[in-house]
Amino acid sequence: MADQTQDRYDVVVVGSGPGGYVAGIRAAQLGLKTAVVEREHVGGICLNWGCIPTKALLRASEIHHLLHHLDEFGFSAKDISFDLQKVVKRSRGVAGQLSRGVRHLLKKNKVTLIEATARLAGAGRLALDNGASLEAKHIILATGARARTLPGLEPDGQRIWTYKEAMVPEAMPGSVLVVGSGAIGIEFASFFRAMGAEVTVVEILDRILPVEDEEISAFARKAFEKQGMTIHTETRVAGLKPNGGGVTATLAGPSGESTVSVDRVILAIGITGNVEDVGLENTPGVAVDRGHIVVDEWLRTGEPGVYAIGDVVGPPWLAHKASHEGVICVEKIAGVEGVHPLDTSAVPGCTYCTPQIASVGLTEAAARAAGHEVRVGRFPYLGNGKALALGEPEGLVKTVFDAATGELLGAHMVGAEVTELIQGYGIARQLETTETDLMHTVFPHPTLSEMMHESVLDAYGRAIHF
Repeated sequence: MADQTQDRYDVVVVGSGPGGYVAGIRAAQLGLKTAVVEREHVGGICLNWGCIPTKALLRASEIHHLLHHLDEFGFSAKDISFDLQKVVKRSRGVAGQLSRGVRHLLKKNKVTLIEATARLAGAGRLALDNGASLEAKHIILATGARARTLPGLEPDGQRIWTYKEAMVPEAMPGSVLVVGSGAIGIEFASFFRAMGAEVTVVEILDRILPVEDEEISAFARKAFEKQGMTIHTETRVAGLKPNGGGVTATLAGPSGESTVSVDRVILAIGITGNVEDVGLENTPGVAVDRGHIVVDEWLRTGEPGVYAIGDVVGPPWLAHKASHEGVICVEKIAGVEGVHPLDTSAVPGCTYCTPQIASVGLTEAAARAAGHEVRVGRFPYLGNGKALALGEPEGLVKTVFDAATGELLGAHMVGAEVTELIQGYGIARQLETTETDLMHTVFPHPTLSEMMHESVLDAYGRAIHF
C-alpha cells in the first residue's frame, strides 16, 4: 500500500457497510476525492454477517420445509436429509461473493479503499493503526453496531451465541432458546425451527415483533406457534447456567419463575453503536446518547466536518436506511439541489421469517395516537388465487388511511413474499398517493399484489373478492 501520510481527501468514510460504501461511491460520483477505511470486512456486518448470509440460510430452511410437504403438490421423495456444513458454506460463499463485489464497485468508482483501523485525531484528521494519517474536509463515521448484551446474559461463543455463532453452527442443535423477538431473533427462530430444532422464544414486552402493527404481531405469533415454537411474552431471562453440553435458563414471567433446558441460546436483545475506539474523545463536539452518535437531519454531528450515518446513529437499524443516509449526507456536502432529509416513517421494515413480515409507515395504533381518524382495510391470503396456487394461504395485508384526506398512513403485511411486495406501498407513500390513486391502479392477475389493491378497496367498503 502506498504511503498515505500526506494523503488529503474531500471525504473519508470510516466503515464500508451499506452506509459507508454507498456514501463513498456517491461522493466519488459527485467529483469528490474519496477514501473508505475498513478495519475488518469489506461490506460490513450486513454483507458478511447479517442481511445477506442469513437470507441464504433462510432460503435453505424454506427448501427443507418444502421438501417435507411435497405430498401437498403431488410429489414424493425418500430419505430427505441435509448437510449443515454445506448449508453454512453456501451462506458464507454468498457473503464472500458480495464482499468482493463491493471491492469492485469501489475500484470502479475510483474510491480509495484503505484497510486499516481509523481514529479521529483532531480537526480534519484521522490516524490509522498502520502509522499513516489522513486529512479530509469531511469525515463520515459509518462504524455500524454490534450485538447488545446484558449482565448475566453474556455470550460465550459455545453454548450462548450472538448472531455470528448462530450463522455458522458446526452441528444442528436439538433445541434453541432465542432471547428477543425482534427481526433478528425471529429470523433465527424461524430458521432453526424449520430445520428441525425445538425453539423457545422469550420476549420481555407484551408481544413479539413489538415494532410491528399489533394485529400483524398477533397473526405471526399464531403462525409460529402452529409451527411448534414455544413463545413467552412479558418474560425475561433471569439467569443462564451451563448444564452438561447445554444451558438451563431461568425465566421470570407473569406466572412466576420457571426453567427451560436447551442445547443453545441465541441472544437477540438489540444492538448498540460502535462508538468506542473511534477517537471521539478527540472531537468534543460529537455527542453520544445511549450508545449512538447524535446527528441532525443532515447527519451532521456537533463537530464541524464530522458526520455519522447508519446503525451507529440509531434506529431503525436497517441497511437500506443506512444507504439512503449516506447518499443524503454526501449530496448535502456536495451542495446538490433538492436534497431532502430522510423520513424514517417511509423506510420499509422486513423480517424474513416464515411467514414473512413487512411494513411501512404508521401502525394503526400509532396513527390513532397521532390524532388521525383512520380507515383500515384488510385482505387475507386465503382470498387470493395466486396464494392458493402457491400453497401459501396463510397471510394478511392491512392498510391504514387518513379518513379525511385519503393519505396512506401505513401498510402492514404478513405472508409469502411480502418483503418483495412492500415496496409498492413504499412508492405510494413517497409519491403521496391517495386512496383514489391506488383504487384506480390496475394490478395484474393472478398475483399476490392483487391483495394490496383489495386491502385498499376494503378500507372504503369496496372489496370485491372477500
